[in-house]
Amino acid sequence: MKTREDKIYSFFGHLVMTILTLLAIIPILLMFISSLTDNATLLQNGYSFLPEKWSTYAYEWVFTSSSSMVIKAYGMSFILTATGVVCSLALTTCLAYGLSKKGLPGRNVLTFLVFFTMLFNGGLVPTYINYTTVFHVKDTFFGLLVPSLMMSAFNVLLMKSYFVTGVPDEILEAAYIDGANEFQTMWKIAIPLSKPIITTVAMFSGIAYWNDWNNGLYYLTDTRYYNIQNVLNDMLANIQFLKNNSEAAGEMMAAVSNLPTSGVRMAIASAVAIPVLAVFPCFERYFVKGIVIGGVKE
Repeated sequence: MKTREDKIYSFFGHLVMTILTLLAIIPILLMFISSLTDNATLLQNGYSFLPEKWSTYAYEWVFTSSSSMVIKAYGMSFILTATGVVCSLALTTCLAYGLSKKGLPGRNVLTFLVFFTMLFNGGLVPTYINYTTVFHVKDTFFGLLVPSLMMSAFNVLLMKSYFVTGVPDEILEAAYIDGANEFQTMWKIAIPLSKPIITTVAMFSGIAYWNDWNNGLYYLTDTRYYNIQNVLNDMLANIQFLKNNSEAAGEMMAAVSNLPTSGVRMAIASAVAIPVLAVFPCFERYFVKGIVIGGVKE
């Protein structure tokens, strides 16, 4: 039976979590409503949960002004995210499992080197020169896949902590006694026991690849390889350009005045967020468990 102190603690705990949940949901809800608000109404009255006039023109403009490019960009984003998640998981899992082995020579040094990359990097210009002149990723699919997102040091350390705390040494020792080598032990024992942290890292990596537009900005000039982030960012840049230069050409005034300048920003943000919001609930229970257990230090 709960004591009075437990009930008070539970009440305030639920209250705090409710407030935090509302603070996360309300901006997203306002974004969706604004994307369905008439642009003139949005400019006149500002953002509102109960707009005077609804409109889907912003979505119509986004998906009809260059529909073939948007559809192709969505396909590129899905391929990029799927490929990136698989590659990132393979590299992260192998490195994290190795670092979790207490008998690994130079384990502490290697762990420090991984952690060091969380604090410092080579800088944008050296990184760009390295990837374009040595690895030749410019204007290729690898320009989106390889730079900066292939493996995260944070994910490596998170998974390493899980291997140390969530995979019992007794089970691994039993596998060694039965004749399993290190790879078999990792593949048949450690990985099946690590579904929560693997799902968590997959979510982190997938969201990073889906939301990334910097790599496309730096390493792509060929629009064939643009993902959805780069295409939608170009749309926003074009709208802003037309708006800023419309005074120079009188015949452009009418066309520019019909552009949903404010609504299209919300529609673009919604179009990018919908796939992530649709996928996240499917992995939520693994995600939460992986964060909780993976965050335990050895």
